[in-house]
Amino acid sequence: MTTPPRRPAFPSGTILGYPRIGPNRELKKAVEAFWGGRSSVEELEQVARGLRRQTRERLVGLGLGRTDSSIPESFSYYDHVLDAAVAFGAVPARFTGLVNAQGRVDLGGYFTIARGEGDSLPLEMTKWFDSNYHYLVPEIGPETVFSLASDALVQQFSEGLQQGFLTRPVIVGPVTFLALSKPSDEAPEGFVPLSRLDDLLPVYAELLRRLAEAGAEWVQLDEPALVSESLDVSSADTSAAAARAYEYLGAPDARPAIFVAAPYNSLGDALTVLAATPIEAIGLDLVRGTVPAAGAAGLDPLASKTLVGGVIDGHNVWRGDLAEAWQKLEALRALSPSVSVSTSTSLLHLPHTVEPEQLLGDQLKSWLAFADQKVEQVATLAEGLEKGVAGIRSVLEASTAALAARLAAPGVSDGAVRAREAALTAADFAREDYAVRAKAQEQALNLPFLPTTTIGSFPQTGDIRRARAQLVAGVLSDDEYQAVMRAEIARVVELQEEIGLDVIVHGEPERNDMVQYFAENLDGFAVTQNGWVQSYGTRCTRPSLLWGDVSRPKPITVDWSVFTQTLTEKPVKGMLTGPVTILAWSFVRDDQPLGETARQVALALRDEITDLQSAGITVVQVDEPALRELLPLKKADQAAYLDWSVGSFRLATSGVEASTQIHTHLCYSEFGVVIDAIDQLDADVTSIEAARSRMEVVTDIKSSGFARGIGPGVYDIHSPRVPSVGEVTELIETALASIPDRQVWVNPDCGLKTRGYDETVASLTNMLEATRAVRAKVLTH
Repeated sequence: MTTPPRRPAFPSGTILGYPRIGPNRELKKAVEAFWGGRSSVEELEQVARGLRRQTRERLVGLGLGRTDSSIPESFSYYDHVLDAAVAFGAVPARFTGLVNAQGRVDLGGYFTIARGEGDSLPLEMTKWFDSNYHYLVPEIGPETVFSLASDALVQQFSEGLQQGFLTRPVIVGPVTFLALSKPSDEAPEGFVPLSRLDDLLPVYAELLRRLAEAGAEWVQLDEPALVSESLDVSSADTSAAAARAYEYLGAPDARPAIFVAAPYNSLGDALTVLAATPIEAIGLDLVRGTVPAAGAAGLDPLASKTLVGGVIDGHNVWRGDLAEAWQKLEALRALSPSVSVSTSTSLLHLPHTVEPEQLLGDQLKSWLAFADQKVEQVATLAEGLEKGVAGIRSVLEASTAALAARLAAPGVSDGAVRAREAALTAADFAREDYAVRAKAQEQALNLPFLPTTTIGSFPQTGDIRRARAQLVAGVLSDDEYQAVMRAEIARVVELQEEIGLDVIVHGEPERNDMVQYFAENLDGFAVTQNGWVQSYGTRCTRPSLLWGDVSRPKPITVDWSVFTQTLTEKPVKGMLTGPVTILAWSFVRDDQPLGETARQVALALRDEITDLQSAGITVVQVDEPALRELLPLKKADQAAYLDWSVGSFRLATSGVEASTQIHTHLCYSEFGVVIDAIDQLDADVTSIEAARSRMEVVTDIKSSGFARGIGPGVYDIHSPRVPSVGEVTELIETALASIPDRQVWVNPDCGLKTRGYDETVASLTNMLEATRAVRAKVLTH
């Protein structure tokens, strides 16, 4: 019998990943400079190398080991799923021109696959499990030829080794990679990308072999698909695939030790599957998930593996309870004598550090832990695992005291807010029947067939951003700033009139971010100066901190909407962010149920909508792009979530008259599983992402019997390409083939904030030309 090779010990403390944009968004700026032709690929790569080195040094300074594989090598120029697709040769046929004779795609080609070019649409984008990160969806078919087409991960590991760091390479695991993929355009009906697993595994094995040759002792394979019950493939199928995958990858001797990380929830039955394979370490999310029961069937093999307890929350910014985290680690020891500590997820969901945040008071800062502070927490618990709990007892006690002080702080509980919520009745969550509303709105608005609008924001120019910065710096007075914003609104309204849009928006020049703007005007929130988090590619947001009970001290958007209405005879659409999205795109308090917090936000928005109606605004959009995002990964938890999320939207929007038209907007998620919930929102008009996925969503809309207004997007605003009139025409006609024509609206996929004016004007002009052509065609038949 062959003795298995001795593997190195897993580090006592680690993290699953680290923010890759840079403390001051250096990567974002460097990539966008490259896109804009202001720098070379060599200059971009130099910035990236510097950031990787800075990260390694920073993590050692925070308490991780320099030479024990505790530092994850998790850098990406754009997206880690795209990295895997390019590494394994999964390039769609429309981009084969980007592949060189060696089967590789250079950095410029990599970005083209992400962003599209000319008539070549980019990869579809959707949410990464229940987070606000967006990944690019690989396209796999029977024709996909897998090969190790990139050695970037090997190069980055070797780079660290040359600098004196023995790091741990990180890549998306094979099951998750295929489970998150979609069938290619060339794939036959019914094709399932996971069916290509046996063809892909040899390429993963080759990557592991090359990493071993380069000196890697451990490699991390991320398999969050194993915790989810919300994918197109069943849990039984992903578990069976994991059994095959890790038997195969664990078999060779010439490989690094394998650490399979399963963030975002409990592994459930998949833990038994992984326990039976030859891998050496398994990561458990013990923030969203729970400690497995000792003695449960099939878990005996865990005694020979390292269990990596994800007890430090990588998904939220609160300091948390380290004493409770320690207890979970102790409980893991009933399953294995080898226990390590980690974050529950990658720290890419968090800002870098709380240290420079001068706008936050000392009390609030004492409650917080951003990425760097989370690393320090991991290092503290790792010290406890190595030397015993006595050495860290004072730190655990300080954590408990800080948590108690937070819960008792003024503003965390507001009696008036709680009394109002307690007094709610069923009538507060309902409007008149849609048939009544539709008739009243038709008379009030008098809109044409295929009404057109945008989702809300228009490009944020350098002048707008400078004016906002000058207001903060005191260079501009409030009156001067308002004059600049009003001039921009007038320009945007004139542009929409010239293009021919039917429902006008004010363009939101005064808003820095669709959530932060409201957070700055609601009690119970705080905002950061530099708390940037990557949303996708180079798009970064600063999530607000929702720390206390929420209320609205005064109207927020009314004056801007009323001013806009004075500039046009057409209906002006008031623009609000919905309660679920405000929660999803903030760091939300973790001391009460989310549904309770959502109702507080909804009541504040209800007051705002009522005031807009009183001021003469007859169309109000309440954006909920994050509705699908927060859907729990476990089916048993989904009904309760959909109940409170739908309820909070209806609470916010049910205080208006039948003639006031309520819109909502949803984007960049797979909506088939929540189409019934979208219907239950009871919005008069729902706009939804559809261009990048080429109207895939209309099949779900048709089968659901959706009976109110629907605007499937016809212009993908997350790409710099300008859609042609023919392309938009085809998308509108595809929508009309599945949806009764009087329900259909025409609009972009999302807001236009990140686009430039030249491409925006060209795209909207094409959208209106296509709409007029389809109107004429339909109305003459």
